[in-house]
Amino acid sequence: QMRLVESGGGLVQAGGSLLLSCVASGRTFSIHDMAWYRQAPGKEREGVSYISRGRGLTVYADSVKDRFTISKDNAKNTVYLQMNSLQPEDTADFYCAATNRGVGDPLQAYEYDYWGQGTQVTVSS
Repeated sequence: QMRLVESGGGLVQAGGSLLLSCVASGRTFSIHDMAWYRQAPGKEREGVSYISRGRGLTVYADSVKDRFTISKDNAKNTVYLQMNSLQPEDTADFYCAATNRGVGDPLQAYEYDYWGQGTQVTVSS
């Protein structure tokens, strides 16, 4: 079983930035594909960004492209999401997810086996 713990959420004004972190434990981090998801109140969970095991290939949802950056540090068992130019519509609970089964569609939630408890991000206008 892999445990994922997110941190870094909070309240920020529109145009501001936040850095989310997700620390993994319990399984070998480097062999897992990792992703960030978000769920806004009353909306379905949405895939935000993905980073592959190994080469660290990345995928972003169109809504966050050029504003968010995903990265990872295998030595620290941590995946990050740098969020810039935040807007009120980015307000959501953010979750990290992991799988070592490989992914076909990296922003689909069904691809992932392990999930964190989430961290709340609120962007004020």
